[in-house]
Amino acid sequence: MTRWRHGLVLFLLCLGVACRERSGAPAPAASASAAGPTKIVIGMSQCNLGEPWRVQMNADLERAAKKYPNVELVFKDAQNDSLRQRAQVEELAARRLDVLIISPKESAPLTKPVAEVYKKGVPVIVLDRAVEGDEYTTFIGADNRRIGREAGKFALAALAGKGTIVELQGLMTSTPGRDRHEGFREALALDKNPGVKVAFVADMQWLEPNARREMESALAAHKNISLVYAHNDPGAHGAYLAAKAAGREREIKFVGIDALSHEGVRYVEQGILDATFEYPTGGAEAIELAVSIVGGKKPPKKVTLGTRLYTKENVKSGGQALE
Repeated sequence: MTRWRHGLVLFLLCLGVACRERSGAPAPAASASAAGPTKIVIGMSQCNLGEPWRVQMNADLERAAKKYPNVELVFKDAQNDSLRQRAQVEELAARRLDVLIISPKESAPLTKPVAEVYKKGVPVIVLDRAVEGDEYTTFIGADNRRIGREAGKFALAALAGKGTIVELQGLMTSTPGRDRHEGFREALALDKNPGVKVAFVADMQWLEPNARREMESALAAHKNISLVYAHNDPGAHGAYLAAKAAGREREIKFVGIDALSHEGVRYVEQGILDATFEYPTGGAEAIELAVSIVGGKKPPKKVTLGTRLYTKENVKSGGQALE
């Protein structure tokens, strides 16, 4: 009898466990703990990986995501093609996403696909380059117009109010390109500084080979160039290489933007650039914000990142923060 009762108890226990599993009843505490937290899927639409700064952005995203074992990052590279990026956004939206992060190639072509994802209830973090309108969750980026103004102030001081400038622009269909140009011109105030002249302007689309080619044209057209303002450090470096090939690098000052430690900051240390302004990638901030959104926190509509100025005088001490 005792053996029969023992067998019956075991049978009922096993039956109970099976019933709980079939009915979807909560698993025991130990099993829930072993399962870990719910997975968070974050899609990242990157406009291109042809710029070192964007490679760094992806690296910053990955590094920040490693702090959260439950975060899965899905990367897409649009290879500098707005139509490809639109298709990739749609592809990401078709799967289960908790958050979409996008750094658009251009504002207008990506506005509609971003808005469509946002309207479906998926939080969208726009990183670095803005889209038009406000149908997204949060924008993260530095103040490009302000950086342009600071570059203009630096140029005026470096030239002591007299000289000829070459401006190598980033992609002018992107918001950073337009803002860096407009801020620079505001600070130059050419009507009030007649000794300063912008003699050559070209859109090098953020790419160093393009910048080098455009600088070769500028050097051929102008015997006297005092300063090059490039919208990013690869552009400034390309201009320097063109000037060096022509034997004219020592007569020209070079100013860039980005200040990656292995690129712009190093160029300042080496005496190639006279100045670079930090443009943070925002990768770490985007991951932190995405996780907090999934956790139920209401995000700000805009997160503005700071900047620093690096020159030969302060590069060894970590640059100068611009408040």
